[in-house]
Amino acid sequence: MKNPFPYSDTNKRYHTLDYFYKQKFHSKVFKVSLNAGFTCPNIDGTVGTGGCIYCSSSGSGEYAGKKEDSLEKQFEEVKEFMLKKWPNSKYIGYFQAHTNTYAPLPVLKEKYELVLSFPNVVGLSIATRPDAITEDCLDYLEDLSKRTYLTVELGLQTIHEKTSLWINRCHTLSCFEEMVKKLRERNISVVVHIINGLPGETKEMMIETVKYLNALDIQGIKIHMLSILKNTKLGKIYEENPFPIISREEYIDIVASQLEYLRPEIVIHRLTGDPKVEDLIAPTWITKKVTILNDIDKMLVQRDSYQGKRVKKSS
Repeated sequence: MKNPFPYSDTNKRYHTLDYFYKQKFHSKVFKVSLNAGFTCPNIDGTVGTGGCIYCSSSGSGEYAGKKEDSLEKQFEEVKEFMLKKWPNSKYIGYFQAHTNTYAPLPVLKEKYELVLSFPNVVGLSIATRPDAITEDCLDYLEDLSKRTYLTVELGLQTIHEKTSLWINRCHTLSCFEEMVKKLRERNISVVVHIINGLPGETKEMMIETVKYLNALDIQGIKIHMLSILKNTKLGKIYEENPFPIISREEYIDIVASQLEYLRPEIVIHRLTGDPKVEDLIAPTWITKKVTILNDIDKMLVQRDSYQGKRVKKSS
């Protein structure tokens, strides 16, 4: 069956990050995960305490470097590994752990500019919260975006208020929407993180989150399956009173459906998570990342479907 999806040079029926990078940079590009030693306003009491209930002590930076190590050392360790497989690669510095705009502007500038100075770095990706970007920071990010390839990754997870309260996000949907608007007014690319399988959410609710995002001016999305990790509040809740978790088959069905409601131009940065096995409580099936991705591909073929199939064309 011929692939009907235009943004692909493989069998993928969705707009992969690899395809996007190849088209933009004409090279293999890797994101190098970094831990710059930031904290989070949802940890230190500024907007909340304890953080999001699923968040680990590394601030969702399990594959970032050690915060005790310099950014140079963290970067070089990943770079040396990648060079063995792809000797002519380019890199994007990915500030991943915790909230990476949550510091005084001079501190942010020092860290961002340092990574940009490394050889073959073609851009930055900055993971943060929508309530943690000041106006001064926005102005600086706008300047950065004119000098390099920049994406700002905003955590949202869900549009549903009841769920957001339960997971202790501590920001509103209107706050998120306003920050997307501010970033786009400065022509800064926005990538949004969402989580499937949050307790109490149905397939329809998860699709509603994607429909909402599709109506916004976003450039990319990361879709995760809820990981229940050791030494997190969520892990303690689950061990004391286990709640239902969606199955592997349900997850594949949901993701395939979500893709149908996303504009073809939106870049799919991730379709599942990859937590460290030693930290994972549940679901255990999530560790088979490659087979999950393969089965999403198969599902789309079986349905004769692709990213954007259900998006209404503007007249």
